[in-house]
Amino acid sequence: MAILATVAVLTVALAATVRAADDATGNPLQAQIDHGKSTYASKCSHCHGPNMMNSGTITPDLRAFPDDKTRFVTTVKNGKNNKMPPWGDILSEDEIGDLWAFVASRRKP
Repeated sequence: MAILATVAVLTVALAATVRAADDATGNPLQAQIDHGKSTYASKCSHCHGPNMMNSGTITPDLRAFPDDKTRFVTTVKNGKNNKMPPWGDILSEDEIGDLWAFVASRRKP
C-alpha cells in the first residue's frame, strides 16, 4: 500500500513539474491550449471531429460553443443527454481546464 501511495505522489509531482516547465516558456495559456489540443485529439475528436465539428452527427460544432466555461466543464464532467458520456472520472480538473482553453481558443467570433 505504501508503494502505491508513493507512486501516486510521484506521478502528481511529475505532472506538476511538466506543467511548470511548460509555463516557464512565458505563455502559460499557450501551454494550456497545447495540452488541451492533445487531450482533445485523444479523447474527443472521434466524436466531435478533428476540427471540432463533425457534420452529419448529433455532436455540436464546438467552435460555436458559448463563452461559458462553467457549462463546458459541467457537460464534460457529467455528459449530455445520455449521448455524450461523462468524463469526470476519466479526465483530471487540469485536463478539463486545458480542453476549455483549447476550445475557447478555436471559437468562431
